[in-house]
Amino acid sequence: MTTTDTLLDAEAIAALSVEALEDVKGEDIRVFDTRALSPLFDRVVVASAQSTRQTKALAQRVIQRAKEAGIPIVGVEGEALGEWVLVDLGSVVVHVMQPAVRAYYRLEDLWQHGATARQGT
Repeated sequence: MTTTDTLLDAEAIAALSVEALEDVKGEDIRVFDTRALSPLFDRVVVASAQSTRQTKALAQRVIQRAKEAGIPIVGVEGEALGEWVLVDLGSVVVHVMQPAVRAYYRLEDLWQHGATARQGT
């Protein structure tokens, strides 16, 4: 697999993740290109949810869509509490957070030096 193939895969996985988040009304969806900032993954997707139930539903929708597309789920963290669920899809890491948690941890500040690949609803 070439670097170009990996990039296309990360873009496709990020796009699929955004679509899944939009399906369940995820808010303030942002995608960051992190290739220049981390060797561990190529994209970070951050989205907000208004309740524990919605946070879990958003993460489950991302997992479902990834599985349907044959994308392996590397790991899922935080589902028990539902305030912040991380879905690791290898080249893409998806964070679904309640607004207060998102404001506290400010992940956008961490990845701000990476180009914003997409900003959503």
